[in-house]
Amino acid sequence: MPSVIEAAEIEDHASSYRGSTPRNTNALNEWHERALGEVAVEPGFPIVDAHHHVFGAAGDPHYYQPTDLRRDISAGHNIIGTVCVEAYRWGWRQGGAEALKPVGEVEFLVDATAAPIQSRWGPCQVAAGIVSGADLTLGSGVSETLDAQLESGQGRLRGVRHNAAHDDGPVGRFIKHPAVPHLLLDGDFRKGFALLRRRDLSFDAWIFHHQIEELVDLAAAFPDTRIVLNHVGGVIGVGKFGKERASVISRWRADLRKLAARPNVFAKIGGMGMPMFGFGFEHREAPATSADLAPAWAPLIDECIEAFGPQRCMFESNFPVDRQSCGYTALWNVFKRATAALAPDERRDLFYRTACRAYRLPALEKAGDLASGS
Repeated sequence: MPSVIEAAEIEDHASSYRGSTPRNTNALNEWHERALGEVAVEPGFPIVDAHHHVFGAAGDPHYYQPTDLRRDISAGHNIIGTVCVEAYRWGWRQGGAEALKPVGEVEFLVDATAAPIQSRWGPCQVAAGIVSGADLTLGSGVSETLDAQLESGQGRLRGVRHNAAHDDGPVGRFIKHPAVPHLLLDGDFRKGFALLRRRDLSFDAWIFHHQIEELVDLAAAFPDTRIVLNHVGGVIGVGKFGKERASVISRWRADLRKLAARPNVFAKIGGMGMPMFGFGFEHREAPATSADLAPAWAPLIDECIEAFGPQRCMFESNFPVDRQSCGYTALWNVFKRATAALAPDERRDLFYRTACRAYRLPALEKAGDLASGS
């Protein structure tokens, strides 16, 4: 897997891993003040950000509020809409039935993103699609959760994410609410998972690269349920995996092809700014530019597109988590430059159409076609 980042440098970064958010938000804001100004490439090209978060209050160590999202969306690119994904159990109800606590986050997101964000390009429909958290191990008992979230979502709930990411190494130790091993194979989990299709809800899969085969099994067992692989399959590049990078990439590539053979699975391309990938951009004196990022990220981008095809791949910012490596403008510049040689319709798929199809956002897809002159 070619990259300008040397293996020894990656291994050094891997040994100093401090979680996916080593800088708190205030420190991150100060760090981003050192960033070199970067102008948006192809600024008018329409984008649906297929994965970001909104959580926290200004006094918290980590937060990303609508005002922070507005700053990033207004920085240059034409973001016409977004898909907002659950995060850190923010907004969950503090009392009442345990199964209904995640409903609070949907209520919070609907209220916090009621009005579009205005940029020079026009309105951005923030959280046009919402992916909520829900405990699928409740089996049939999760019906109450899903129905309450659908009602609270006011027509915007599109899917569910139950974190399945499990690792025994340093990455797993930094996860606040770690998943049990082999969750995707659990019988109770699958009973809950079976309830998604009848509600036309998709499943966002947050796993690590060594769990992809388990997701293949799940996708085969539920061929009529849409599954969206998060963050290119969570390629760990720290700990023991950082020292075995060649074999990690080889296994990831093979397993990714097995997963792509399941037609009900889509892939999100992004998340590579997380320190767990082992690229080490968080250690720099200033946020990385798109020129810095492109050589490291391009092989992963290319592999996903080759495996799934543009019609089943979508780009995501994973903000604010990927902000630990770079700014919003630089991130989208990488994706645009990485796909410059593709056909116009292939790029439309990657930047907005696939997200709209996976999350059932036809009006947003029409808006993207209009903006792109399609």
